[in-house]
Amino acid sequence: MAELTHFDASGRARMVDVSAKPDTVREAVAKGEVAMQPETLAMIRDGRMAKGDVLAVAQVAGIMGAKKTSDIIPMCHPLPLTGVSLDFELDEAHSRVLITATARTTGKTGVEMEALSAVAIAALTIYDMCKAVDRAMRLGNIRLVRKSGGKSGTIELE
Repeated sequence: MAELTHFDASGRARMVDVSAKPDTVREAVAKGEVAMQPETLAMIRDGRMAKGDVLAVAQVAGIMGAKKTSDIIPMCHPLPLTGVSLDFELDEAHSRVLITATARTTGKTGVEMEALSAVAIAALTIYDMCKAVDRAMRLGNIRLVRKSGGKSGTIELE
């Protein structure tokens, strides 16, 4: 197991110094889901939610979330993102929206946190836009599924 890098020798929190690391192309893919009542999923699918196009708003929110990751995660480096995309799949068999986010940059540190933030913020946005009709929605299974770039290369987790 790797040592924790966000603590100094005294055990105090620190932002890791990445200045000596080379710039590489980096990409991370994260996934998550929002489970809901079948009627809620049908309203999203059919564009009948009172607040508007749920997935279009969640897509923009997820991109914004990725861009603001370093503002909300204390030790996360601010990154010049070169791309962020979100994809949604309506899983009618299990009554859920599946979310996939991909974040890209060329830099000294990875974009895992940005991809994970994009998924989380998109899921929260779906909840916010649909809570009037379904307060029992469940957000979950948010995870990193792939990362590439940097010293560790490509890692597939799913």
